[in-house]
Amino acid sequence: MKKLRNPFDHLPGYYCFGCSTNNHNGLKMAFFEDGDEIVSTWMPDEHFQGYINIIHGGIQSTLMDEIASWVVFIKLQTGGVTSKLSVKFRKPLQVNEGPVTLRAKLIGKSSRMAEIDVKLYNRNNLLCSEALAEYFVLSQEKARETMNFPEMAEFYE
Repeated sequence: MKKLRNPFDHLPGYYCFGCSTNNHNGLKMAFFEDGDEIVSTWMPDEHFQGYINIIHGGIQSTLMDEIASWVVFIKLQTGGVTSKLSVKFRKPLQVNEGPVTLRAKLIGKSSRMAEIDVKLYNRNNLLCSEALAEYFVLSQEKARETMNFPEMAEFYE
């Protein structure tokens, strides 16, 4: 597995709720490339719960949406925006069970759309939720122009 670096974190005003280390209220996700998958391990905190000791479904959805965007960054070498996110909650995800693991991979691509399969597992490797993310993909030129999209080497340590 290769650790990925967040090349956006140094940009003024960059406070992504999912991955920025500058957002003190955010998820502060970190990512790895593992073959055709992007992987993240995330440690829940009680302020991300919905019902007592259960990670809020909106937070789970955000985790899955964020890792899907990193699939677009790394596997398609460009940026994009979420067009649709279809989530299935399979099993309650408890805050006090420790770290969760997300795995995401590209499963389809057309000229402007990408489909990403995302799975979220608890610390016992039980599938708790999954999503199909559909992303509108920007051309590399448009991503550089509108998103300050970096050179790919900047993602790797």
